[in-house]
Amino acid sequence: MSENLFCYTGRVLRVNLTTNSFRIEETRRDFIERYIGGRGLGIRYLLEEVPPKIDPLSPENKIIVSTGPLTGTIAPLSGRYPIITKSPLSYTVCDSYSGSYFGVRMKYAGYDLLIVEGRAEKPVYVEVTEKGAEFHDAGKLWGLGTLETSKHIKEELGDENASVLAIGPAGENLVRFASVVDSGLWVHGRGGAGAVFGSKNLKALAIKNIKGEVKLYDPDGFRKVVVELTRNRVKTSENLWAQTDGTPLIVDLSHNTGVLPTYGFTSGAFEHHDKINTDRVKEATAKKYACPYCPLACKRILKFNSRLVKSPEYETLAMIGSNTGIKSLREVAEAAEIATDLGMDTISLGATIGFTVKLYEKGLITEKELNGLKPSWSSPEFVIGLSKMIAYRRGFGSLLAEGTRRTAEKIGGEALKERLDVKGSEIPAYDPRGTYGMALAYATADRGACHLRAWAVAYDAFGEMDPYSFTGKAKLVKELQDLNSIKWSLVICDFWLSSYEDMAKLLKPALGRDYTVDELKIIGERIWNISRIFNVREGFKREDDILPPKMFYEPLRGGKTDGKTVDINQFKESLIEYYKLRGWDEETGEPTKETLEKLGAE
Repeated sequence: MSENLFCYTGRVLRVNLTTNSFRIEETRRDFIERYIGGRGLGIRYLLEEVPPKIDPLSPENKIIVSTGPLTGTIAPLSGRYPIITKSPLSYTVCDSYSGSYFGVRMKYAGYDLLIVEGRAEKPVYVEVTEKGAEFHDAGKLWGLGTLETSKHIKEELGDENASVLAIGPAGENLVRFASVVDSGLWVHGRGGAGAVFGSKNLKALAIKNIKGEVKLYDPDGFRKVVVELTRNRVKTSENLWAQTDGTPLIVDLSHNTGVLPTYGFTSGAFEHHDKINTDRVKEATAKKYACPYCPLACKRILKFNSRLVKSPEYETLAMIGSNTGIKSLREVAEAAEIATDLGMDTISLGATIGFTVKLYEKGLITEKELNGLKPSWSSPEFVIGLSKMIAYRRGFGSLLAEGTRRTAEKIGGEALKERLDVKGSEIPAYDPRGTYGMALAYATADRGACHLRAWAVAYDAFGEMDPYSFTGKAKLVKELQDLNSIKWSLVICDFWLSSYEDMAKLLKPALGRDYTVDELKIIGERIWNISRIFNVREGFKREDDILPPKMFYEPLRGGKTDGKTVDINQFKESLIEYYKLRGWDEETGEPTKETLEKLGAE
């Protein structure tokens, strides 16, 4: 690969667990030029290498850890990176992000991408090194939680600052929404990447605290741009909420606007919201920490008496808190810590727990099926007990480990009315009955229900647009999806509301290339379209771009959104408008040949 390939290493580390071997190959230059890095580059490799219609838990699936051109540089908020795979929960493309130092160290070790394939005969963990990969026996780690696993591997490697991407019992037991946890502090939650690790007998990926640097086209110019953007575009009122409050700030916003999931998505308002909000988090904060190269430092460690616990983010406060009725920050934080140690996505887990209580209230399940565990609201004991049943697939927990959609379909009848998914993935913590922007965003998200692909709630329920109208929402959702596709390819965190202009400014001295705003827009749209191609190839159709029935037919109760549902006719009209804007076939939802040619999606 050409030596003037600035910001990239030009190398891919490919690890084969079946043969216990690795090889280093060149990063495909044509993919870099069309898809940049991160999300785009990883999905393009996944589309190329994973055969159609394979079982996500089979050896044919792959795990791709991807970096972007800004990874390892001093660009602000550039410390995030994705794990990309075919989701065992939704069977869609899945890119799941976290901060931490793994991506940066992988780049310093000399790799743009890490691709893991095959299945190990026995449990292993793989150490990424500058020379390739080393395979370590993980038999003694199998069964441990993510926290203990990380601790043991760091001790074995002799580096307490090593990065360790580990799974817990949930991943080992193939819970379809199992997470991957980095050093106990950062979580790749959505989509079930932890189950893919488990299916491969892969307990962890690890890398020591490697030091390094990224080759830039114009280091001095890059430094100047970083200083300018940090001062004028990052540390501004638009973004400083992440520093002062972090995502717990959204608890009150969601409650006040009636979109906070409460008691199993029964209400959009929680009478105890003030006990789990940002004020309570601030009172309990012992210290803050940050992802690499982030001046905002939104992460917090809480202290309850003498006990230190990681602070839950908004999604966890809502889904483990208000959605299950838990009304104490400490109880939410402790339940979330157990879920993280077990290795489960707290969004899907919280939705599943609320769903279980609703099934019990309808008489569709009994305490006998739950091994004597009594479903009830506001019970930390029930939340923790059911979390363990799911992680270890005990009794009814084994069915719940398949996700709420498969559980509802298995039970049938009234259970189908309690479905909470889009494409099999549970809805996150913004009730779409109070934010039609999120209704369309969830329905069209490529990895199943996702709040991050297009955070439209900021513009309607939290902003100036009418939250109960689809007017303008198709355009808004499309533009946000395209913008985030390019952001997550550089890779830039969501908490910097960066623009195409900001990204072009960073890329010029970094890569030595003048990207125009229009070029970056095309790349973002191209990336969104190839993720759609992946899903179409897997059998997804227009009818899959839909919310669960209860969002259309069951009104919310209480709060600002009392009596609200999503208007199904407006929704259908907005979906057609969205397809037209995308240049997709209105009957099938597939990208047309003309659209793909226009975007240069080969």
